[in-house]
Amino acid sequence: RAYFTAATMIIAVPTGIKIFSWLATLWGGYIRIKTPMLFVLGFLILFTLGGLTGIVLANSGLDIALHDTYYVVAHFHYVLSMGAVFGLFAAFYYWFSFFKTTSTNVPVQYYENVGVIHFWVTFIGVNITFFPMHFLGLAGMPRRIPDYADSFYLWNSVASYGSLLTFVGLFYLFYILTVTITRPISHNIIFENFRKDEFIEYYYRYVLGEKKVPFNFGPGQSFG
Repeated sequence: RAYFTAATMIIAVPTGIKIFSWLATLWGGYIRIKTPMLFVLGFLILFTLGGLTGIVLANSGLDIALHDTYYVVAHFHYVLSMGAVFGLFAAFYYWFSFFKTTSTNVPVQYYENVGVIHFWVTFIGVNITFFPMHFLGLAGMPRRIPDYADSFYLWNSVASYGSLLTFVGLFYLFYILTVTITRPISHNIIFENFRKDEFIEYYYRYVLGEKKVPFNFGPGQSFG
C-alpha cells in the first residue's frame, strides 16, 4: 500500500502545478470558443476530475477497499484515456488547416458546427460511460471479471448507453475527415477573404521558411 500511496502523491504535485499553469495560460490569453478550445476545456475538466479521484486512492485506508475495483478503472480512464484523447482532438482541430490547402495555399477549414457537435456528443458520452464506474467501485465491483452480479446491473447499463453515445460521436469526426479531404476543393469551406498574415500556419510556412512576407504580431508590430 505504501508504494501506491507514495506514487499517487508524487504524481499529484506536478499534475496540480500543470493544471494551474494551463488555467493561467487561458487567463492571460484571448479565448475564442471554437472547437479546439472546447476540447481543451473538456480536457481540463476531465483531467481534473480524474486527479481528484486519484487523491482519494492515495489514502491507504480507502485504497484497501477500492484497489482493483471499478473505481480505479474510472480514475484511469478519466486521466489517461479521456484526458489524452481530448488533448489529441484539440490539437487535431487546431492544426486541421495544415493537413490540406488549396492550390493557392489557402487553408481548408473543417465544418465548425459539426466539430462542436462532435465535442458535445463525445463529452457527454464519455461522462455517461465512466462516471457511473465510480459508483460501481464504491459498491465493490471488482475489475477484470467476465460477468457481474445483478446488483451492478443499473450502472453498467448506464455505462453501456454512454459508450454507444460516444461511438456515435466518432461518426461526426469521420464525417469531417471524409467530406473535407475527399470532396473536390471547390466544395470545401475555405477562407477566400482573409488576412493571410494572421494565420499561424502561414507564419510558419512562409515567414520563417522564406522570410519574404511580413507577419503582424499586433497593432503597430510586424515582422519583416
